[in-house]
Amino acid sequence: MATKKPVSDYSESSIRVLKGLEPVKQRPGMYTRTENPLHIIQEVIDNAADEALGGNCNNIIVTQNADGSVTVEDDGRGIPVGLHPEEGVPTVEIVFTRLHAGGKFDKGSGGAYAFSGGLHGVGVSVTNALSKRLEITVWRKEPNGTGLHHLVFENGDVSAPLTSVVAPRDAKKSGTRVTVWPDAKYFDSAAISQTELQRLLRSKAVLLPGVTVTLANGKTGESQTWQYNDGLRGYLTEALAQSTDGETLIPLFEGEQFAGPDAEGFAEGEGASWVVAWTEQGAIVRESYVNLIPTPNGGTHESGLRDGLYGAVKNFVEMHSLLPKGVKLLPEDVFARASFVLSAKVLDPQFQGQIKERLNSRDAVRLVSTYSKPALELWLNHHVDYGKKLAELVIKQAQSRLRSAQKVEKKKSSGVAVLPGKLTDCESTDVERTELFLVEGDSAGGSAKMGRDKEFQAILPLRGKVLNSWETDKDRLFANNEIHDISVAIGVDPHTPNDTPDLSGLRYGKICILSDADVDGSHIQVLLLTLFFKHFPGLIANGNICIARPPLYRVDAPARGKKPIQKLYALDDGELTAIEDKLRKDGLKEGAWSISRFKGLGEMNAEQLWETTMNPDTRRLLPVSLGSYGLHESAARFNMLMGKGEAAARRAWIEEHGNEAEADI
Repeated sequence: MATKKPVSDYSESSIRVLKGLEPVKQRPGMYTRTENPLHIIQEVIDNAADEALGGNCNNIIVTQNADGSVTVEDDGRGIPVGLHPEEGVPTVEIVFTRLHAGGKFDKGSGGAYAFSGGLHGVGVSVTNALSKRLEITVWRKEPNGTGLHHLVFENGDVSAPLTSVVAPRDAKKSGTRVTVWPDAKYFDSAAISQTELQRLLRSKAVLLPGVTVTLANGKTGESQTWQYNDGLRGYLTEALAQSTDGETLIPLFEGEQFAGPDAEGFAEGEGASWVVAWTEQGAIVRESYVNLIPTPNGGTHESGLRDGLYGAVKNFVEMHSLLPKGVKLLPEDVFARASFVLSAKVLDPQFQGQIKERLNSRDAVRLVSTYSKPALELWLNHHVDYGKKLAELVIKQAQSRLRSAQKVEKKKSSGVAVLPGKLTDCESTDVERTELFLVEGDSAGGSAKMGRDKEFQAILPLRGKVLNSWETDKDRLFANNEIHDISVAIGVDPHTPNDTPDLSGLRYGKICILSDADVDGSHIQVLLLTLFFKHFPGLIANGNICIARPPLYRVDAPARGKKPIQKLYALDDGELTAIEDKLRKDGLKEGAWSISRFKGLGEMNAEQLWETTMNPDTRRLLPVSLGSYGLHESAARFNMLMGKGEAAARRAWIEEHGNEAEADI
């Protein structure tokens, strides 16, 4: 008789609540880069830079000590050390031990940091969590001299409580010194890249004109110092000289603009500084920052600069009738040979992930575009000869792109099936850009058609729920009209994982499943994913399949402090709770904001659907891949969920995992 497999106990005691800094130690990769400790040191450097950004700091010194520790010292105001009014412990201790605690949530008038890189409030607490030891010395100006305060942590916990003395000899001194001993077990390598550290510190000096930034070596006694008084222009000129022959097509285009107290739609002080250069050859230099935080993966502020430059150049070309017949300019034609340094100031920046490598704030597109477009347009019309040089370069780029697309079209032209009548196609044939949205229902399809960018986005509305094709034979697939239309539209025939599919006819680089953010929408997603996994696995392997993520809620928040009226979107209940928590922290009373729930995509107007779900600059598109699951394991899971004879297995699985689901009732 076979022994019965013991069932693992799943009870109330199975649920573990991580407290304090435990979540960071358990999953460090969720909070920081773990290749090496540079990012946790950067969190400390960013705090010093935020002091300088507010005009409270003139010197930042980073020292790499002989014992492997790193010290960051500034002459800012010094972290507050008194007892926190709500928590009853020293404020400096809270800053280094509590997630989501800091001085950067208060963005209203009078806040300690109106503009800062720190937003999530987990920065230096992550540094502390992932360090064997961390020492803090704070100098604070006090009526009878300077208060000298010292605090030590080991493995994230206080090992030497805060001590405070009055230091008359340092009567005029203020600032903070933090020494960090990173714990090597959390990182792939304990060695910090000198090139990255130097680039980081140099960029801080560039973005903080007049501030002196020093990198010292405790072993050799050598040091490097950066101080720039010519800001972004000098930085880009130097970088171009190193990467190209230094020759630019036109003089550097530079400018800056920040919102005043009466600016409509933007908070006072929001805006950007930029320097742009166009070169005909050589490497491109592109660097962007938000509130001094480097954003190597770009984001919405770069998209705003691209849109602004494109709009200005396009208007100049049209005004002077420079565009040859049959040529249409696209944003990438203007941006292709552009080098730039962009520094944006955003009151409430939203980053993609804690490591802040990409800005996600939707308002930043409009902010930077609104300020950069008129400035370039004015400059071009004051310097027409240079404007015509730039137009010539941009038109060459457009013609080169068109020639490339025509070559591709000739390869595709023979034997193309008749496209489905309900497909609203896009103008471009460049598979690197084109996108097909498979949209649930004609109503949502109508909004998607009106809201899309017809240059590169195509729409195929689906009626009802697609056939469960898990057990459908490949030769019988086309008996279903919806599947037939999908296959013809994308230009790829059904195949199996063992085939070598011909993807040369692929018409769209991204095939996006766009369904409602409810249970029915999820069901349609699953049916389409089943179709692609079973009959078009090459598209998943090639990274062509994506899921669009429309919001479930819209929150309308009234103006508060410097922040204008906002429309905020939440994907789910978790994001809604986070938005409401943020509004409460901003000082709004309960009920001051209104929440509306989208029952379906059809309820969104075209502008909302574009802004939240289809605009490449502001949407959240989820690429589909097998992830950590292998092909065999994924197939077994699909079979259990979608197979007609698997009802018993499905029921057992649902009973085991039912507690983990959130019912949308």
